[in-house]
Amino acid sequence: MNLITPLNRVLGLGSAKGGADHWWAQRLTAVALLPLGLWLAFSLATLDGFSYAMVVNWVREPITSVLLLLSVVALLYHSYLGIQVVVEDYVHGKAKVVVLVLSAFAHVFFAVAGLFSILKIAFGAL
Repeated sequence: MNLITPLNRVLGLGSAKGGADHWWAQRLTAVALLPLGLWLAFSLATLDGFSYAMVVNWVREPITSVLLLLSVVALLYHSYLGIQVVVEDYVHGKAKVVVLVLSAFAHVFFAVAGLFSILKIAFGAL
């Protein structure tokens, strides 16, 4: 049984076949954020204080740096996927393309800024 109308079949307007990949990526990043978020909350709760020096020393620990890098990547990719769905569903016309492009640029900017900041601290630049 085919649910595509004959006109849509001729015009090539069937399934884009990309929804399942998008759905899986969003679910996998959500699952990855569960342990990362719990680790981050627990780590911050067990810090002796939140002085600048103490937080810098905490970020300089190798396991902390790696887990923070993974958290930034997973969080921003998950956010990008979620915002993309919302924009595609609720923004119409030419504004949709503009908002999608701005969202992509913003997510890349924040990812680079977050990764750069963590790496700069981790390698002792501060």
